[in-house]
Order: sequence, then structure tokens, then C-alpha cells
Amino acid sequence: MTPRLEAVKGDITQETTDAIVNAANTALARGAGVCGAIFARAGPGLAEACAALGGCPTGDAKATPGFALSARWIVHAVGPVWHGGDSGEAETLASAYRRSLEVADELGARSIALPAISTGIYGYPLEPATKIAVATCRSTPTEHIELVRFVCFDDATLATYERELAAS
Repeated sequence: MTPRLEAVKGDITQETTDAIVNAANTALARGAGVCGAIFARAGPGLAEACAALGGCPTGDAKATPGFALSARWIVHAVGPVWHGGDSGEAETLASAYRRSLEVADELGARSIALPAISTGIYGYPLEPATKIAVATCRSTPTEHIELVRFVCFDDATLATYERELAAS
């Protein structure tokens, strides 16, 4: 099935989708930004669950329970650090989004909320990252996922996603 895609402004930790995506680091350790907010809201069990997974390669994703979040699962996706665009960043970012959907689909999730992976501290420019996010989520077939929600933390990110969703 092809899921419906939408963009909203909000706090991903407040989402009631079946799964939310954490913009994670390869150690699956508590970080800053979206990652730090998810760890804080999910509670102390998340750090232990992440440690048990033994890390995650860039471009891949792994799941944990949602703990104190409304979402049943947290999918931890590791996007690339921006190095100018000639180091395979686009392919790796697409892989992080694709693997997020695949992992959530394998769990039976019907809805998933995604942040703008790699656009914070990892420095990926918003416009090309948004194009990759939307195109990848549109082209990744799913069995269970009916809704993909891009949760944007500010107006500029929301406007970029809205433009891309309308154009594609």
C-alpha cells in the first residue's frame, strides 16, 4: 500500500501514532534535539533498551518499545552527517527513511511520525533533505502503514515540507 503523507508542526514526543522515529546516533545513546526530547519523555527504560541493541549503523533503523510515550514503538533511525553532499549523504538519508518505514511496518504499525532526520546538529540542508524524505516515503511500499506524518518543529520546516508534498 502507499501511505498517505502529511506534515504538521508539533512536538514528536506528543504524537499518538503507532510509532515515532528518533533521529538517533550510531550508539543509540541519548543526544540533543529530537533525540534528547524523546529520551526525556520516554523515561529511564529507553536508555537500557537502546544499550541492549548494540548500536545502529548510519542509514539503518532499529526499534524499541515506546515506554512512557503515547506511541507504542520508537524507531531509532541514524541519518548521515552532512559533509558537503559528495560522500553518499543522499543515499544514506534515503536509506534511513526507508528502513524506518520497513522496521515500523514489520512491527505492524499503521501510522508513523517522522522528524526531519539529519537536518539539526548533523547539518543536512533542509530543502534537499525534505525532497529525499518525501520521495523515499512515497516510494517505499508498506503492508500496514497507512499514514506517514512529518512532524516539524518550526514554521520554516513545516513550510518546506508543505511545499514538497504539494509539488510531488
